[in-house]
Amino acid sequence: MFGARHISVSINCLPDKVYEFASNPENLPKWAAGLSGSIEKIDGEWVAESPMGLVKIKFVEKNNFGILDHFVALPSGKEVYNPMRVFPNSKGSEVVFTLYRHLNMSEKTLVDDAELITKDLKKLKELME
Repeated sequence: MFGARHISVSINCLPDKVYEFASNPENLPKWAAGLSGSIEKIDGEWVAESPMGLVKIKFVEKNNFGILDHFVALPSGKEVYNPMRVFPNSKGSEVVFTLYRHLNMSEKTLVDDAELITKDLKKLKELME
């Protein structure tokens, strides 16, 4: 099993609004700099520029549960599963991203990834508030 870190941010905005914005791949460049510099739909797949090169991003189907899980296909062909949720927190929202420590991932890479995710979630908060 992989080790896991849960990275979260509280957002003063209704969960439905946060979910609608965050689940739209076209909005990724606005808040997910760690994943997407630009994005476009090519042959039915979302393809994004990232610091790692071109990646393919696939979200789970739209749902009423705030589930934003997504898969990222890296340039190497490896696919990474990223659990993510939006759920109510009083009159606002809580967004939680689970970062897994995959095999052969160094502590530095884990810390760097956690910092990027934290920065992205803070940007999402800024946009939604």
